[in-house]
Amino acid sequence: MPARTDFPSVFEHLKKILKPYAPKLTVKMDNQNVFYLDGSYSEQWKKNLFFGSAQVKKNYVSFYLMPVYMYPDLLKDISPALKKHMQGKSCFNFKQVEPELFKELAALTKKGFERFLKDGTFS
Repeated sequence: MPARTDFPSVFEHLKKILKPYAPKLTVKMDNQNVFYLDGSYSEQWKKNLFFGSAQVKKNYVSFYLMPVYMYPDLLKDISPALKKHMQGKSCFNFKQVEPELFKELAALTKKGFERFLKDGTFS
């Protein structure tokens, strides 16, 4: 089992997936354990929408991606390997750096961001 000492590296890799979207979103938190992005105000939902985050937890590093909760069809083509890392409807947990899965997660994040824009979920 990977040591918890791997978590900072896992966190940095997952944060890199979200960072490209920071200029168009709102960075709510950015520290050594949490990177959190919100979208702008949504008329449909009457609040600022959570987009995603990477968070160091006790037993793993979590990657939250709200578009897959709002648009579950985004998950139809994910690999069984990535699916194994899912907890709940919009959370993926990792204990070590997994380059191939992080590449797939980056592509899923991009699709989710594009879907948010296309559907006018936020501007």
